[in-house]
Amino acid sequence: MLGSIVTSLLVLVLLSSLLYLQQPSMVFFPYRELSSTPAEWGLEYDDVSFKARDGTGLNGWYIPRQGSDQVLLFFHGNAGNISHRGESVAIFHRLGLNVFIVDYRGYGHSQGKPSEAGLYEDARAAWHYLTVTRGIDEANIIIFGRSLGTVVAAKLASEVQPRALILESALSSARDMAKVVLPILSYVTILRFKFDTADYVQDVTSPLLVLHSPDDEIIPFELGEKVYQAANQPKQFVAIEGNHNTGFLRSQPAYERALGAFIRLD
Repeated sequence: MLGSIVTSLLVLVLLSSLLYLQQPSMVFFPYRELSSTPAEWGLEYDDVSFKARDGTGLNGWYIPRQGSDQVLLFFHGNAGNISHRGESVAIFHRLGLNVFIVDYRGYGHSQGKPSEAGLYEDARAAWHYLTVTRGIDEANIIIFGRSLGTVVAAKLASEVQPRALILESALSSARDMAKVVLPILSYVTILRFKFDTADYVQDVTSPLLVLHSPDDEIIPFELGEKVYQAANQPKQFVAIEGNHNTGFLRSQPAYERALGAFIRLD
């Protein structure tokens, strides 16, 4: 009996150790090659190079909307890069927003290797580029994050004062996600990431819109609800349809109408 217990404990320790080492590859799925550009989406753009405070070179696209002084700062999810977000960028462009979409370190043409602290630095650098280099008033900047990008967006919004914050398919924390993916091992594995969106939103005072689908097969609907419950007023929650990656398309035109109403009323 004692031998079986010891063996089980050793197996748990081994699995936990392997998971600890593998966590970065389980979280970040960067693509280096850009598959398209906004020009191929029928949009003008500036190819932007800027640097984080630690000197890491970053890349993004500034996509102007003629006649608008409102800018959407777009933080994408954990897979791919900025070239895979054309359909989403087009929605915000139709809504009358300039869009600045950036690649985190290690993604696309951005240098370095992704890390939690690094992503937060990349977000601060993007904000600095907009407010200092381009001289855009922070009251005209809306921060948007989808999936992993919701953590980055919420963290930045807790440190600055954007016009509004939009979180789509949000995870509440790395620990909550671990309980979903690894119900037993999550209790004995040391997590290398916090990604505590539910904590960050408690320091956000800008108007907040949270969107999530009950059909999301990657980040459970309940985690988005947890983020919403933790946030301050004014806030709105919109339930969309479809899976994690295509919900914003499956939910059209209601999705775009909800975004438009929020942008006008915040």
